Amino acid sequence: MLIVMGGLPGTGKTTLARLLAARVGAVHLRVDTIEQAIVRSGVARHAVGPVGYVVGYALAGEHLRQGLTVITESVNPLSVTRDAWRDTAAGTGARVVEVEVVCSDPAEHRRRVTSRSAGIPGLPLPAWQQVVDREYEPWDRERVVVDTAGRSPQQSLAVLLRGLASG
Repeated sequence: MLIVMGGLPGTGKTTLARLLAARVGAVHLRVDTIEQAIVRSGVARHAVGPVGYVVGYALAGEHLRQGLTVITESVNPLSVTRDAWRDTAAGTGARVVEVEVVCSDPAEHRRRVTSRSAGIPGLPLPAWQQVVDREYEPWDRERVVVDTAGRSPQQSLAVLLRGLASG
């Protein structure tokens, strides 16, 4: 199975993806990690464009062909990136579940964005205004939505697990 997690920075995607990967024994692919590795290699500078996603699609496909469950985690802001993840799963015969992680409380979301650390050396984090101004197309298809506002990571994981079980 391919679980595609998307959402704006600071909504809790990475935390949830890590918790879910540990719970179900899945491979966790974080596009931020891929992009920062590309930058460290000297081949590109931020922003790297679509290359991080393209590498992610290839890695996800490889793991899916091995029969592994894969959790991808990125902002995934455009329908073209969402479609590409679905195409990756389809090309391997894997089931795909899309997850949008949101934080519906603007004050809490802003606090998270302005107080977090990347956990990836050298990765520049966006400022609050960059998050607000970021291009992010509305989702136009079925997905599991996890609102992390006012919830602990474990509570959000429980919501996600229920959504995955019913989806």
